[in-house]
Order: sequence, then structure tokens, then C-alpha cells
Amino acid sequence: MAVVPRISVDGVNVHFEGDHPRTVVMVHGWPDTCRLWDATVDALKDRYCCVRFTLPGFDTTAPPRITSLDDMCELLHTIVDQVSPGAPVTLLLHDWGCVFGYAFAARCPDRVSRIVAVDIGDHNSDALAHALTLAQRAQVFGYQFWLALAWKLGGSTGRWMTRWMARQLGCRSDPARIGWQMNYPYAMRWFRSAGGLAHAPPVPSDRPMLYIYGERKPFMFHSPQWLAALAQRPDCAVRAFRTGHWVMVQQPQAFNQCVREWLQASDAVDPQPA
Repeated sequence: MAVVPRISVDGVNVHFEGDHPRTVVMVHGWPDTCRLWDATVDALKDRYCCVRFTLPGFDTTAPPRITSLDDMCELLHTIVDQVSPGAPVTLLLHDWGCVFGYAFAARCPDRVSRIVAVDIGDHNSDALAHALTLAQRAQVFGYQFWLALAWKLGGSTGRWMTRWMARQLGCRSDPARIGWQMNYPYAMRWFRSAGGLAHAPPVPSDRPMLYIYGERKPFMFHSPQWLAALAQRPDCAVRAFRTGHWVMVQQPQAFNQCVREWLQASDAVDPQPA
């Protein structure tokens, strides 16, 4: 088995595969680890340098670690500067990775050339809040507050609550790798832990973006207005899959082909980085 090169940034192991000038930094969400991107790395590493890491606090074998939005952006900045000091990177984001990645891209626009985002769009917009029905808002609150409470409780109770909710939501990650430690983003959302998320900037609208989402969900994480505006931009694309939230797991071949084709088409527009 080949040894994957890695570096350590602020106690986070950063893995990279593929010796190429264009770099794709992959950021997962709840309740996953960097293993979420295994198949995607295999599909892209012949053309791109694929960089991934497990979010701080999401490794259940390590001590719990809550990371504020500001600190997460600083971590991403440091990682990007380490793996691609001479050129901006592509962000490939899912779930909470979208929230953190969008904030980083908004704060450091010179370090991000384009974004591939999966299933989380304009998460903090008024348009999305108005698009959700009262029943859908109750569903969102129900699962998110449950997970925030599980983080507060911790221990065996928090672990049971977290794994139970992961099953209810259709997560296909190994339950043995899922723990209450991963829930701190929900505590940031509902308890304002670690400074909360109220100061998260809007989703950047000045970068090329491929937005992929699953259609088979009780509610969407984007507003119709945002989706329509994105689809009309010549440098962006929207792709819907007949899946739930974890598109890359439920339809890996089609997902990876979609990402690769869009990246290659985007490559043709911009000159090759040095």
C-alpha cells in the first residue's frame, strides 16, 4: 500500500496525492472525516494535487476540540499557503465544509480560484429562511438542536444520540467513527459556542462555482433564487442528483465524473498555473 504524503498544520494531519500544479482542497462535513473523499481523490489525482484533512475535533480518537469560525478560516489559510504557496486553489466542499469554506473564500479571495460545493448553498441568506416552510424549519431545528445538545452532554449519551441521528439522516459513514465531538458546529449554530456563526459572511458570488445537490431530501439547503442566479452565470453550473445529502457516496461514479468534467472545462478558460 502506497504511503500518502502528509504534513501537520496546527495538529491537523493534511494528506495530499497527485503531483500537479493545480490543487484541490477538500473539506468534509458532519459526521465524516477525510475518508469521505477516497473515491474522489482516486478520480482526480492523475490531473490535480488532491489535498484533504479531517476537520479539527472530528477525529474521535483524538481529544475533543471545538474550533471557532475565525480559527477555522485561519487553519484553512495556513493549509492553502502550505500546499499551494504560488497559486490559488480549488475548494471542494460538503456540508459544514461548505460553511467553513465559503467563509474562508470570502475572507481570502486571492487564495481561492473556484469552488465545487455539495448540497449546501446560501445557508445564511434571508431567501433560504423564507423559502423553508414552517414544517421544514421545525425539521431543521429538530435534528440540529438534538446534535447540539448531544455535544453539550458528551460521553456515552452524546455518542448514542449522535449515532442515532446519523442513522435517521441516512449517513453511510462507519458508526464506529462517529461521535459527539463532531457536533460542535451545531453548538456554534444554536448555543453560540466558540463565538457562534452570526458573523459568517454571505456565500461568495465572485468565483466560478459548480453546485451539486441531492434532490431526495425533505428540504433543500439553498434558496430557489440563489440556485437560479447561479445557473444563469456562464462561469458556474448547477447539477441535481437523484440522491440524498451524501451525493458522492450514493452516486460516486457520476459525481466524480461531473466534478472532473467541470474542472477540466474550467481549466481550459484559465491559463495553467506555474
